[in-house]
Amino acid sequence: MEPARSMAQRQSDTLARLANDVDCWVTSASTTGEAYLIPLSYVCYDGKIVFATLTNSLTVRNLRRAGRCRIALDGTRDVVLIEGPITLVPREQIANEIATAFLTVGFDPRQSKDDYTYLLMTPSTIRAWREENELAGREIMRDGQWLA
Repeated sequence: MEPARSMAQRQSDTLARLANDVDCWVTSASTTGEAYLIPLSYVCYDGKIVFATLTNSLTVRNLRRAGRCRIALDGTRDVVLIEGPITLVPREQIANEIATAFLTVGFDPRQSKDDYTYLLMTPSTIRAWREENELAGREIMRDGQWLA
């Protein structure tokens, strides 16, 4: 097992993943508590995590109601869990800079025949760990502030 990373190193590694990864797992729950988990591509822009999905999807309905979101970056040996409030923006109303930044994932929801909504999450809590020896210090952001 590798030695535990410092909080500053976990922050640096998490920022690198957010800048370079393109996919995440998005969770939501129905009014009855039924959980939904879907993979979505994302981009970081101006401190927000931006993804898009079909407007009539269960995920959009659930997140609109909840007003908060939890995502996980891919992988179980380099865990990054992020939570925060979410803003839903119809594709017709998305700022051009955000839509242009989103193009890096290889998809332009504005060009789809289907109706898409952009989802903008502002991270408030981030937890990151690799192995058991990093569980104790896994929270690296709280209330939108880095702890390192």
